[in-house]
Formats: sequence, structure tokens, C-alpha cells
Amino acid sequence: MNRVVPGFALSLGITLFYLSLIVLLPLAALVWQATDIGWSRYLAILTGARTFAAFEVTLTTAALATLFNAVYGLALAWVLVRYEFPGRRLLDALVDVPFALPTAVAGIALSALFAKNGWFGGPLAGLGIEVAYTPIGIAVAMAFTSIPFVVRTVQPVLEDLAADVEEAAATLGASDLRIFARVIFPAIFPAFLTGASLGFARSLGEFGAIIFIAGNRPMKTEVVSLLTFIRIEEYDYPAAAAIAATLLGLAFVMLFVVNMIQLWQQRRIGTGD
Repeated sequence: MNRVVPGFALSLGITLFYLSLIVLLPLAALVWQATDIGWSRYLAILTGARTFAAFEVTLTTAALATLFNAVYGLALAWVLVRYEFPGRRLLDALVDVPFALPTAVAGIALSALFAKNGWFGGPLAGLGIEVAYTPIGIAVAMAFTSIPFVVRTVQPVLEDLAADVEEAAATLGASDLRIFARVIFPAIFPAFLTGASLGFARSLGEFGAIIFIAGNRPMKTEVVSLLTFIRIEEYDYPAAAAIAATLLGLAFVMLFVVNMIQLWQQRRIGTGD
């Protein structure tokens, strides 16, 4: 039997080797370092007031950023796919700027814009809203760096979505809102959920864009990635490994839940419920 990809065994072997070298071995070393400190020390590190506050700030702001990106990213993908207007290609290209821009540069730019004397921060400060050096600024930085995930996962699905189903629903008298809720959204839901979860995972581990706008005040605006870096600078490698391993575990749990939801959605569509 002729294989579609020549040298499949060799290609697979090289792929698995580099995957193990670049991804699996570092993750295994991290988990080993975290488990080597013992369960009691591990709990003591995680339940410390500073560590707990850092997780609280990180999870809360990441959830806010993901919620914003879920709504705005879906709307942006919809506009890029369903409408033609001057500057559409430029707007489409700008979506990928957070991927191409160094996160440190993004953090400096956001800090300048949202400071009290910045273009955006000045008017907001006049309304009593402070962004820079607050949890709101952290959420803004997270949303900026993770918005492309939602747009780029939903956009191709919308482009491939057949219009005849929508036309049939409209012919039967369904409103635009009902068509979106019953026809369009179920079709794009797996991609939408994937994009939102990837954005959330990116927000959890974001570092460069946050440290400039957060203020990095312990117990208030200190995120987990920064606390991990601080522990490494203090040569407290067990604490850094414990914190990083916990963040890794949260990411795996989130991916597992997302996969379960997608599986349930596929079965639901397959059974016609």
C-alpha cells in the first residue's frame, strides 16, 4: 500500500522527538520539581496570602478579558466575513498585530495610552475610572494580547458556513436573532469555544504586556507569572515550580472541560436535539 506522505515513519519519529524535547521534557521537569517538595510544602506555598492573591487577580482579570474578547472577537469576525467596506483588508491585517508585536512593546504602549495623562487614560480619569496600575489595566493588556485567538478561530468557520440554511430559516419566518441563535451559533460554537479558551490560557500566562501597566503591587495587582519570576530571582525554585505547575494544571483542566463541552455539543447536533 502506497502511503500518502512519503517517509511517514521517519517524519513521525522526528516530530515526536522534537515534541518531547521542546514540550514534554520541560513540562515533566516542572511537574517533577513541584512534586519533589512534598504535599505539605506545596499546600503551604499555594495557600500563602501573596500567592493566593496573585491567583485571584490573574483568574479574575483573565476571565474579564476572555468575556470581552468572546463578545468583541465574535462581532469583529462577523463584520470581517459578512460585510464589504473600505479598509476591510487593513482591519483584517491589524487583527494579527498582537501576535507580531513584542508583548513588552504592547505593555509600554498601553501604559502610555491609559496613564492619567494619556490619550485614553486622561478622559477616563475625568470620569473617575483609573485603568493603568489597576486590575482593569491588567484585563486590558490580557484582552489586547489574546483577541486574535477568537477572531482567527471563528472567522474561517463563518466563511465556510453555507448561506442556504440561513435563507431557509428566513423563508420559514425566523427572525435574525433566532437564525443566529438556532442556526449560526451552534455551527460556530466549537470554534468559538476553542478561541475563547485559547485566549484565556494566553491571558493566564501573559507577562510582558502586563508588568508595565499593572503596577505590580503585591496582594493587589501582582499576577501569577510575575510572582513566579520573582520566586526564581529569589532562587526559591521549589516555590516557583509549585506555582507554575498549578497554573499548568489549571490550563489542562480548562482544556479537558472545553473538550468535554465540544464533545457534548457534537453529540447533541448529531442526535438532532
